[in-house]
Amino acid sequence: MLQEFNAKNENIQVFVKDKLYPRNEAKVSVLDSVVQGGDAVWEGIRVYEKGVFMLDRHLDRLMDSAHAMAFENIPSREFVQDALFETLRANHMFKDTHVRLTLTRGEKLTSGMDPRLNTLGCTLIVLAEWKPPVYDNNHGISIVTSTIRRNSPNHVDSKIHHNNLINNILAKIQANVAGADAALMLDDYGFLSELNGTNIFHVKNGTLYTPHADACLPGITRALILECANEIGIKSIEKNISLTELYAADEAFCTGSMGEITPIVNADGRAIKNQKTTTAKLIEIFKKKTVEYCTAF
Repeated sequence: MLQEFNAKNENIQVFVKDKLYPRNEAKVSVLDSVVQGGDAVWEGIRVYEKGVFMLDRHLDRLMDSAHAMAFENIPSREFVQDALFETLRANHMFKDTHVRLTLTRGEKLTSGMDPRLNTLGCTLIVLAEWKPPVYDNNHGISIVTSTIRRNSPNHVDSKIHHNNLINNILAKIQANVAGADAALMLDDYGFLSELNGTNIFHVKNGTLYTPHADACLPGITRALILECANEIGIKSIEKNISLTELYAADEAFCTGSMGEITPIVNADGRAIKNQKTTTAKLIEIFKKKTVEYCTAF
């Protein structure tokens, strides 16, 4: 699966620091921490006809991540929300939009790792693009297990939604070489963690399973799917899941803001049965939530 350039995004307005710029003028300093060391946190947010989806949860996670990274002079929640709304209005984006919201530690006085060199405050970047779900949610995707392990809390804790995505990128490279759509990443013990860019679920005998949020990102869409399952009476269990359990699943899918709910039809050359009964129920209630859980602007 390779995204294609959308000509509608050629002349978009991008918010950087404190104002909007045309796409070809939107830049950060070579001394910004995101350039120097990937020192930033981010959110991927989707916009539907009723507004910005799950906005409060995304802003909660952004602020929690910035606090965990000990950022200083963090812009207020209200400033970030206003910048997001201003960007969307400037681009007339009211649906079929994905936003990459990034907060860096900011510009440094001189090149170096020490956060004490950051005295100019954080840099906020709001990149909104015309982008419907990026996966083929009708036919599903194939995945391959990567040799790259997902970070544990002993290394870079996934509870911080940080920009240091090298291990995910390396895993995606392996999937590309193997001709698969996405890479399945395991934890240090060999259990399922997540895909390189999404959380993973499978269904067996009517029960919904997903890995513990230890090494994987505790995704916002992931949490919503668990809430939806409970709401409609689908039993869900978070547990250590082996590859064998995934291969024998009745259904499997992945979740995230970029692709919503995407069926997985093949894992490491094993066809997933994909009876789709449970997945279809979750997709139906998820669509309702895209109306209920939106913030109008």
